[in-house]
Amino acid sequence: MYTPETNPTKAALLTAVCTVMVFVPWTIFPLRTQPWALEIPAAGIIIACYAVFMIFSGIFTIICYSKFHVQNILMKICVVINLLYAIFGVAVLGMMAATAA
Repeated sequence: MYTPETNPTKAALLTAVCTVMVFVPWTIFPLRTQPWALEIPAAGIIIACYAVFMIFSGIFTIICYSKFHVQNILMKICVVINLLYAIFGVAVLGMMAATAA
């Protein structure tokens, strides 16, 4: 079983990855200022990709926190934020699926 006490480098790496995942969804705002990103097929694809990434981020962060026992204060903050992102991503994909039908 993995514990961060035995390998602090892996714990620091996982924390860094989860921290970067907190900021990636905000990159949609500068991306959406481009005219091509506002057209119908591109807009749906971009939003769906970001939603899937947010769901993945939430699942990955929970796995790092619970299974790999990376439980420092920064990781606790990442868990809360990425879980909120994951919930929002599921809601967005659900709304997209409901309106597509």
